[in-house]
Amino acid sequence: MGWRPFRVSAPSRQTTSKRGDPITTETRINDRIRVPEVRLVGPNGEQVGIVRIEDALRLAQEAELDLVEVAAQARPPVCKLMDYGKFKYESAQKARESRRNQQLTTIKEQKLRPKIDTHDYETKKRNVVRFLEGGNKVKVTIMFRGREQSRPELGFRLLQRLAEDIQELGFVESSPKQDGRNMIMVVAPHRSSKPTRVPRESTTETAGTE
Repeated sequence: MGWRPFRVSAPSRQTTSKRGDPITTETRINDRIRVPEVRLVGPNGEQVGIVRIEDALRLAQEAELDLVEVAAQARPPVCKLMDYGKFKYESAQKARESRRNQQLTTIKEQKLRPKIDTHDYETKKRNVVRFLEGGNKVKVTIMFRGREQSRPELGFRLLQRLAEDIQELGFVESSPKQDGRNMIMVVAPHRSSKPTRVPRESTTETAGTE
């Protein structure tokens, strides 16, 4: 199929590729590029050099490709020979695939008391493990009450213990720090960990306290 000029309606900023497909874009292509000369790049990335716009359009026509402005701010602007319709299609496909494979990070929360017993600790730890296996970060909160506030080391040791127990699945992203009556630590899953499910939306889930 031969390359042919086209007309563009300025308000809609719509143009067509060599295949005649309508493309709405801010990128200037073909006869929308109205400068005396351009720095031309070939279809395989080779540097052609600075050429007159007429010559660049002629080369695009001969190769049955589009002349696409890729660096409008350069002086002169940089243009590349390519199949712009194919380029846009492949870019859209890659974007959709990226969104499909993207996992939204969810921040869960697990609350503990500094004097938690062994049974309750194991239950809380299993919750943290489940969150990490799901590919989520976990905010672990130690809640101090009354005189417990004078013993922050109890919370610190508990958080250290938990970090050691889940180190195969996650790591400490934010070290333990005091926040009013609470002590908070954030753990995140290792990047190599494969989540058992992909959450539908980013949110914060809080597991119950003892």
